[in-house]
Amino acid sequence: MTTILDPLDHLALWARAGHGVALATVAATWGSSPRPVGSHMAVAENGDFAGSVSGGCIEGAVVDAAREVIASGKPRMLEYGVTNEAAWEVGLACGGRIQVLVQPKPVVLDELQAARAAKRSCAVVTDTHSGAQLLVDGDTLSGDLCLSDDEVMYVRARIAGDKSGIAPFGHLVRVYAPPARMVIVGAVHIAQALAPMAQTAGFAVTVIDPREGFAKSGALAGIDAMVAWPDEAMAEITPDRRTAVVTLTHDPKLDDPALAAALKSEAFYIGALGSKKTHAARLDRLAQAGFTAEDTARIHGPVGLDIAAVTPAEIAVSILAQVIATLRAGA
Repeated sequence: MTTILDPLDHLALWARAGHGVALATVAATWGSSPRPVGSHMAVAENGDFAGSVSGGCIEGAVVDAAREVIASGKPRMLEYGVTNEAAWEVGLACGGRIQVLVQPKPVVLDELQAARAAKRSCAVVTDTHSGAQLLVDGDTLSGDLCLSDDEVMYVRARIAGDKSGIAPFGHLVRVYAPPARMVIVGAVHIAQALAPMAQTAGFAVTVIDPREGFAKSGALAGIDAMVAWPDEAMAEITPDRRTAVVTLTHDPKLDDPALAAALKSEAFYIGALGSKKTHAARLDRLAQAGFTAEDTARIHGPVGLDIAAVTPAEIAVSILAQVIATLRAGA
């Protein structure tokens, strides 16, 4: 399966190879900022970097600061904005300010990577002055930073709300949630375009199709595929509030069971391919199965944004854009 490395993966690889490393994290923003709080950029001692903290505006300056942090072993809080004399030099002249915490290799990096690999929601709390850290992973606490019981409760509330930022007690809380999932029913041509696009956008993608020749197609190489009937597969997957379900087969015996399972779940997005006439017939069948109009109003049908898409790739773009828009609106 193809793996797309994120900044923390690069950081861990460089550290295991014996390189000095630093991690830059957006701690706070005011006004216009191209990257949200919590965004990471990993930096190696040779100047290599992965990720972004500003979309290109201040990366060069942050890399320089990170190499100094690697040499000193001490964290630094950087701030850039129009009131800073360096703002024009680093290119942040759009009316906003940004704070970036640059720290040496996180002391909880190995534990954090293990939690992420297990797809557990967790958070890392960092003292922005000393660099001391605490990983909050369920009931497990690890690291060299001590928090009060009330502060730990606050961090757990942040984890539940997937919200990063500076806490009232002055530490940076960075929440890590498992990637949003996309479940695609039907390994058809549109799925062959949509699945890799969604994976590149950061979704954990699963394609369901009982037809082995479809599900195991070479066009879906690197994509998790389940050769199973949709009702059985959906019972195993158990869609949650970070799951999007997209049905693409046009076949009621495949699409309808998947839609029924999705409607009974907390899936944040449900979409079904088909014309308005096809969708109307689909809604009638679901109504006969006991679903109310309020239930079926959750289904985006016809699926995707109306961009006059024609080709499978264009339709895939319209679907992915609608899924992302729904995810961000919910966030």
